[in-house]
Amino acid sequence: MKRNQSGFTLIEIAIVLVIIGLLLGGVLKGQELINSAKVKNLATDFKNIPVFIYGYQDKFKALPGDQTQAVLDTQFTPAGTAVASSTGATLANGVINGNWNDQTTASESYVFWQHVRLAGLAPGATDTASPSTYLPTNAAGGSIGVQSGTNDVTKTPIKDLSATPVAIRGSYVICSTGILGKFVKQLDNTMDDNNTATGSMMAGVATAAGTPMTAVANGSIDDATTYTVCMGV
Repeated sequence: MKRNQSGFTLIEIAIVLVIIGLLLGGVLKGQELINSAKVKNLATDFKNIPVFIYGYQDKFKALPGDQTQAVLDTQFTPAGTAVASSTGATLANGVINGNWNDQTTASESYVFWQHVRLAGLAPGATDTASPSTYLPTNAAGGSIGVQSGTNDVTKTPIKDLSATPVAIRGSYVICSTGILGKFVKQLDNTMDDNNTATGSMMAGVATAAGTPMTAVANGSIDDATTYTVCMGV
């Protein structure tokens, strides 16, 4: 008895392969767009902070976080709405004292966020007594902060890999945590010199407040590991 054998023709197989290829290409392109959007949002986090600083200076002729309680009480009502840093003698010296990742009102870097929010320059909570809801987060869900720049490599947030380390350059230094390595490299390529160990943007492994990181070179950045990225402005 003669049996009829059924199966796919070469044309049908070719069509299926083309469709699969288009689907895979679409998925990869979609992922690329998602990654690009993430990097763009992280870059915006860095770009916004100088806007807060210069906007506040334009409005109050002072740095956010650096004002005395008496002056704050004349700017924000009722009196006591804004909290001055308890650093005392360092207030009103034209410097945002403290570490970018401090978590107490003793630091000007900490009360910085309350001041720019009360001034209407940034969104977010203004209750400094609740760090969990008060401290800002970046587009990756990590923390972000700012401090004044310094040439002292023992006080800078991050230093380069040279034989004689150099502090990250800038009047102010912005640091952002929890950023995946694959985004770190794209960020540096977009905003600096495409080298995570040099320039105005560097990446390192997060340390305790007040302890400087050492930058990690591009070739040692792991795409799946999170890093702290700092940029001088």
